[in-house]
Amino acid sequence: MADTMVKTRWVYAFGGGSADGDASMKNLLGGKGANLAEMSSLGLPVPPGFTVTTEACVHYYSNDKAYPPNLKEQVAEGLKTVERITGKSFGDAANPLLVSVRSGARASMPGMMDTVLNLGLNDQTVEGLAKLSGDRRFAFDSYRRFIQMYSAVVLDLDHHMFEEILDDHKDRLDVHVDTGLTAEDWEAVVADYKAAVQSELGKPFPQDPTEQLWGAVGAVFASWMNDRAKFYRRMHDIPESWGTAVNIQSMVFGNMGDGSATGVAFTRNPSTGENRLYGEFLINAQGEDVVAGIRTPQPLTKIAREEMGDTNPSMEEALPEVFLQFKAVVEKLEKHYRDMQDIEFTVEQGRLYMLQTRNGKRTAKAALRIAVDLASEGVIDKTEAVMRVEPSSLDQLLHPTIDPSSPRDVIASGLPASPGAATGKVVFTAEEAEKLGGSGEAVILVREETSPEDIRGMDAARGIVTARGGMTSHAAVVARGMGRPCVSGAGEIHIDSRAGEFRARGQTIRAYDVVTIDGSTGEVLRGAVKMIEPELSGDFGTLMGWADEVRRLKVRANAETALDAQTARQFGAEGIGLCRTEHMFFDPARIAAVREMILADDVAGRKQALAKILPMQRQDFVELFKIMEGLPVTIRLLDPPLHEFLPHTEEDVQAVAEATGLDAAKLMRRAQEMHEVNPMLGHRGCRLGVSYPEIYEMQVRAIIEAACEVAAQGRPQPIPEIMHPLVAKGEEMKFLRQLTDKTAKEVIAEKGVEIVYMVGTMVELPRACLRAGDLAEYAEFFSFGTNDLTQTTFGISRDDSGRFLNAYIEKGIFDKDPFVSLDQDGVGDLIRIAAERGRAVRPDVKLGICGEHGGDPASIQFCESVGLDYVSCSPYRVPIARLAAAQAAIGEREKDR
Repeated sequence: MADTMVKTRWVYAFGGGSADGDASMKNLLGGKGANLAEMSSLGLPVPPGFTVTTEACVHYYSNDKAYPPNLKEQVAEGLKTVERITGKSFGDAANPLLVSVRSGARASMPGMMDTVLNLGLNDQTVEGLAKLSGDRRFAFDSYRRFIQMYSAVVLDLDHHMFEEILDDHKDRLDVHVDTGLTAEDWEAVVADYKAAVQSELGKPFPQDPTEQLWGAVGAVFASWMNDRAKFYRRMHDIPESWGTAVNIQSMVFGNMGDGSATGVAFTRNPSTGENRLYGEFLINAQGEDVVAGIRTPQPLTKIAREEMGDTNPSMEEALPEVFLQFKAVVEKLEKHYRDMQDIEFTVEQGRLYMLQTRNGKRTAKAALRIAVDLASEGVIDKTEAVMRVEPSSLDQLLHPTIDPSSPRDVIASGLPASPGAATGKVVFTAEEAEKLGGSGEAVILVREETSPEDIRGMDAARGIVTARGGMTSHAAVVARGMGRPCVSGAGEIHIDSRAGEFRARGQTIRAYDVVTIDGSTGEVLRGAVKMIEPELSGDFGTLMGWADEVRRLKVRANAETALDAQTARQFGAEGIGLCRTEHMFFDPARIAAVREMILADDVAGRKQALAKILPMQRQDFVELFKIMEGLPVTIRLLDPPLHEFLPHTEEDVQAVAEATGLDAAKLMRRAQEMHEVNPMLGHRGCRLGVSYPEIYEMQVRAIIEAACEVAAQGRPQPIPEIMHPLVAKGEEMKFLRQLTDKTAKEVIAEKGVEIVYMVGTMVELPRACLRAGDLAEYAEFFSFGTNDLTQTTFGISRDDSGRFLNAYIEKGIFDKDPFVSLDQDGVGDLIRIAAERGRAVRPDVKLGICGEHGGDPASIQFCESVGLDYVSCSPYRVPIARLAAAQAAIGEREKDR
């Protein structure tokens, strides 16, 4: 065992034109480490370094936060390799090697984990750096940055404490930007920073570079489990078990004067997908200055500067020779990776260095355009283009935009950091956004700049505004990933968080005032502004057409109103997979007749009340059949227990009695008689059809009469699929099939119109899955009601599970909420069994799912693997389901190769 552990390799080097790893090793080296290795092998200018693997992080958490054996020796060897390439020595006072220590999981998690720059500086090496560089100001600027970053990340001290110290110095010196401070000023800041650390911790700031290094490595590993990282992983379905790599890389300095710079670039516009270099840089700065929004950066290209009306020179103008080299490098990277790249770079005294490349995060709109453009350019084929767009991201395309004809009372302008529009109440803290957003309020989060700690508030907000920061700041990148509209760098906004207000253009906006933001133009508007729904065409239509060419699964919608059905058709639904008839019963125009039916003492009385409901039900179905134009419509007969239609308090009973003329005492008595201890498993579903067959007879008659009426008008022949809910036994299904056929044949004979209909069941109980063969003798289709099937399999009430499911997810018992993404092991096994046993009896039995899982990409992939015929989801998730179904089909074909 010991010999095996000795051989485990925890460290992979890169730099000097070669690397131990490559881009295919993302699972082991993380995305950043794998791409640094790849760029090194391509001969690009990458500062040398090494990657501590994700397996080391997994070992760390599996062994009570102990580092793996031999890791320290391998890190020491890695440092020697970097020393050899750079000609510098780690900890050497005269010629110090300084390093950055960065996280790097296999999935991009921007800003969620920790970074330390300038590591290796202390009271001796800072003097060596000053002498070597000939720039004392630069050396102490780097030292103060290191102390602040290390203290916040590793020593867990409040970063605001250091910001306040720096602000006090700037106020005293009447300096407004960091670049205005001299070497002597920075020395004074460093002295105050060190004194603050001594005061807070009772010991001095660490001076031993090796101690610093292991403190930073431990902090990066620890940041894998910080609250914001865990929240981000849950939001993006990133497994906790992956762990993060650590990248230790020699420092290059963008803060060495006007010939130095740092920046972030995208090879195409991440908001729109336009094929044009996009990004920002800062002269005489380090990387965190750009992404943290500490200074508002400048555009990379001259044309972008002119379009923005910026007077500061672009990189193309300020550093023309380096810009040409940079442009050639980024074009090479996009061509190599065959996708839009997000790139971090530094220029040190006129020399370009590449610090990172990765496939760039983008809006859904940009993802569609980039995928379609790359396919049109011949870089990728149509199938790969379909695989390039995250299905869930299509939800962003359904965000409203501001009606161009609406008046716009613009109170501030900034950068159009993330498209779309949103209206809400102004809040100034992430905590307030999370609190109000969680209770259903629409809020706009307004901040000086956001930080990774704000992730929950950003998620809860409808939109985000920052006074500082650029198009690649934390706020912009995270907002685009979430699909939230964002205006960043709105410098004319002056926030007074203590007073709970901001001022701009002579106006004061207070907390809870309503504003609208336009993330496509970068404008903040007073009040609520009229919105328009988006049109899905162009790149969307092209890509969805390609998806439909490869898709096997049909996609239907859950709909019971004309509006829902029309929306579903607009989004490409191929039928209705679930029409819940009880929603029609709750209509104010018919609830009185429903209650009269419930109060009836005998069959005759119930039939008399049901006769009043029949024409209304028939008209509902006529509308749906007309809209669906010959596509299948699955109609679930009445499912909830009847007591749900009755008032329950004395006050409500009295109000209903007065409004309807029904007997109040009888209403109250019947409500009490029908009370159930566990209604979810009570007198509901097909049990109503067995107890009160006249209810289902009326509904079947309404469905077939509606189909006959539409067919008689010369419209496309309706395809009604009559679905009986909560069936458990073959004998139940036999009774219900006979009831349905008898009523349907009577109507068809009366109307003289031939209608082809199907009869099936909603499979929601484990017994129904296990005895699916019994059901298939009488049922022509199964629709898996995965909401209730999940409840009955786990014995968990969906309505009450919110109180404890988060604890299960946080403790790793559940990876995901089983009501959001299908439990493929348990519930999935039951579906597999039902499909197999149902087909054994009726080979052509039609199989689909109609729970909320029908719009979840992971659940759709499962449905493809089991061979279901269709999925059904809410109308607005139909595009997501179409794309996910296409990707699932492609994935299954790849497995078969």
